[in-house]
Order: sequence, then structure tokens, then C-alpha cells
Amino acid sequence: MYRKQIKQIMKDLNKKVVFIVGPRQVGKTWLAKEIGKEYKKVVYLNYDRFEDREIIKNEQWLKDTDLLILDELHKMTKWKNYIKGVYDTKDKNLKILVTGSARLETFRQAGDSLAGRFYVHRLMPFSMAELSGNKMAVLDRLVERGGFPEPFLSNDIVEVNRWQKQYIDGLIRNDVLDFEQIHDIRVMQTIFELLRRRVGSPVSFNSIARDVELSPITVKKYIEILEALFIVFRVAPYSKNIARSILKEPKIYFYDNGLVEGDEGKKFENFVAISLLKHVLSRNDYLGENNQLKYLRTKNGKEVDFSLVDSQNNIEEIIEAKVSDSKLSSNLRYFSNKYNLKAVQVVKTLKREKDLGEIKIVQADHYLSELFM
Repeated sequence: MYRKQIKQIMKDLNKKVVFIVGPRQVGKTWLAKEIGKEYKKVVYLNYDRFEDREIIKNEQWLKDTDLLILDELHKMTKWKNYIKGVYDTKDKNLKILVTGSARLETFRQAGDSLAGRFYVHRLMPFSMAELSGNKMAVLDRLVERGGFPEPFLSNDIVEVNRWQKQYIDGLIRNDVLDFEQIHDIRVMQTIFELLRRRVGSPVSFNSIARDVELSPITVKKYIEILEALFIVFRVAPYSKNIARSILKEPKIYFYDNGLVEGDEGKKFENFVAISLLKHVLSRNDYLGENNQLKYLRTKNGKEVDFSLVDSQNNIEEIIEAKVSDSKLSSNLRYFSNKYNLKAVQVVKTLKREKDLGEIKIVQADHYLSELFM
């Protein structure tokens, strides 16, 4: 399955170190090896393998290597200083590609040794903008299974269910424990399960803390670990006052749509969230922008699911996700009229689209297919 990032990654490899980061099993290693097919002499090394670890530490690849792929390197102590040393002393022909399933910003420290030496490409699950074919059938499968390659491409629903079970177990027992020492893994599993059931609703750390009998600070830390490992992402409420926005309750969504527990409405909203996040991150990575995904909520409870926010913290567009409701959302109308905002109601099953000036009611497969990536 072709991924759109390939051309840009190859272009960037000629200039700097390239990092491909993203969720576990989203296809980072596959993508790196596909890119490797375009080079004559490729060395692939995974830090999780003992034999490869020794080669990495001693820099024992051959001098004529033209592409060096380093997988899961962030697990190496002082990995950033290591990459800096390799990059600063490498032969001119050597390109360096690094992949990992943890966010690079998690490892940032004062005086970043890699400043100016790398590009980041965030690989997300499949989206409507990437896939061709019967758009409604593709959308149904993405909402139900998620956009991770193995479950999405499988023709066997039993294998999909088995993958899902093993994936969840691997996330908690392997990735989380590898990332940071957790004193009670059962508490982390409980928080994980609670979040699966609260998709689309503002999440209170205090409320979860009461449910699991921990301090809100510890709950926040555990959720930040899930964020750092590309398991969940938060969408904060929009505010011109950044400090106020931080204090307000965020919504939590999952990168894997198949992890969402609930009705079709929750699953569809989660998928729209992933699609919009991918759109925002792609514009940031490839156009050098600094956009954000937010949601809107007033003190009296009026709410719109999402807002696309530009580099100057201005709202470009507000979006409401609906499974089948063709009637215009009163909250969408309220925010659009009051603040003169471009608005879109994205509906999964819709007989006829409507253009109401600044507000549009559109079919989800059409709208999501037109996003940046």
C-alpha cells in the first residue's frame, strides 16, 4: 500500500536526518524498508535486537552504505547525542532514517543537540484522503476497524479481532512498561478502559482519579504516557487565552479507531478527529505551518466538536460530526453566526448536501477525502 509521504521523505533525506514517528504497528518499518528499495546499499538496524544494538553502538556498518535505517533508537541512552555524532561525522553519501513509536518531544531536554539537523514525518493511520475505491465502503471499514494496515486490509474478521486483542495487550504490557516504570499496571489498564468509553466527552482528571483511587496528578501523568506513545491524543478547548485553555477539560481520542467503545456516533466522531489531526499534522510537517485541532465550548454548555485553528490562533473552520442527522446543528449555527465562522456539518450517511452560505452540510466521504492527507 503506497503512502503519500514517500516522495517528501526521500527529498528530505538529501538534506538532514529524517525521523518517522507514529503509533505502534502503523507501518513505520514497512515504510522505511520501502524507501530503502530506492537505494543501492541499505543497512536496517533495530535497537530491540541485541545483535543490532552492538552494531549501532560501535557504528559498524560498511563505509559505502548509502541509507542507514535505525529503528526504535529512542530506547538507547543519550540517543540524541549519538545521532548528532553520527550525522556530524558521516560520509557525504550516507542518508539517515530513524523510526520510533514514541513522540520526539517527549525526549526533549534543554539545549537540544539535534537542533537544525532533522525533519520529522508523523505517520498516521490510513485516511480517506489516502485511499481510493468505493468511498462509502472504505469509510465504513475505517470507522469500524480503524486505519492501521493489518486490520484494515484483512479479509478475515476473526483475524481482525485477534489482532485487536494482541495489540491492546502489547500496548499496555510492552510499550508502556518499556517507556516508563508503572507501579500498578492494572491501574493503567483501568484508565485505558475508562478512556475508551469516554471518547467525545470532556475528560476530568479529578473524576478519573476518584474512579481509580489515585491522585489527579498521577492520572494526568499516566494519560501523558499514553499520549507520548501515540495511543491517545487530546483535543483542548479553543481559547484566545492560552492559560485558560490549558485549565479547561480536554477531550481524549484514540489513534486506533478500533479501540473506541461505544455506539456508531462515538466511533465516527473519533474517526473524524483522527482525520482532522492528520490533516493538521501534515500541513505542519510539509508546509511548515503551526496549526492546531481544538473544540469549542461555552460556559453554558454550547459545544461544537472541532475547530481548525491557524498559526495565529484564529479559527479557520468549525466542524460538527454526525452519523445521519441532516438537520443543521443549532450549536454549529450559533457559533457560525455569532463569530462569523466558516462551518461544516460532516454527516456519514446523507442523501443530499446543502450549501447554506457560511455553513455547509456535506457527506463525510466527500469532505474527509479532500483533507490535506
